[in-house]
Formats: sequence, C-alpha cells, structure tokens
Amino acid sequence: MRRTFLLIALFFSAAAALAGSETATPMQNDIPLAAYLDTLERIAPAAREGADVYLAAFRQRCGRPLKTVELRRAFADGSGDPVLMAMVLAAFQRDTPKLQRLADGISCARRM
Repeated sequence: MRRTFLLIALFFSAAAALAGSETATPMQNDIPLAAYLDTLERIAPAAREGADVYLAAFRQRCGRPLKTVELRRAFADGSGDPVLMAMVLAAFQRDTPKLQRLADGISCARRM
C-alpha cells in the first residue's frame, strides 16, 4: 500500500514539475474527459476514484461539469488543488466519510 501511495505522490510531483517548467506547453481542453480519467486509472486507481468523486461533487455544488482542462490544472498547478489531492488520498484510504466532507470545500471558480 505504501508503494502505491508513493507512486501516486511521485506522479503528482512530476506533473507539478512539468506544469511549472517554462518550456511546458499551455494546457488545452484537447483530451476527452473519459480518456484522461482512463489514463489516471492506469497510473493510480485512487487518483481516478478521487477525480470521479471530485467531478461529481463539483457538478452538484457548482451546477456545471468540470472541463478536462480544469481537472488537469487541478492536478498539476503547484501542488495541486488541496481538496482534490485530499480526495485522492481519502479514496486511497477508502475513507468515504472524509470524501463526503471534502466535497464541501470545492471551489466553483473557473480554472482556465
């Protein structure tokens, strides 16, 4: 289990480093959401599960779906959106009550 969590942390650290580099290309809404989520699942199933919960909570709280580029930024900008990162960890730990509590902390601000 620790190995899986370390792999998740490494993945997000690498994504954040790439997003912060000057040579990185700007993120675009060029990947279908389903394809992005499938990629997350192959890398870390808990990341996919956390993202699914985050997407559902965002839609319910904000009244609109989150775009793929917004989710990508939520994972990659800086250390990632703290609520999303906490949801991934809670999904990894199978902490359903925590996932439900975290949904209240989702921001509806556009991430473009």
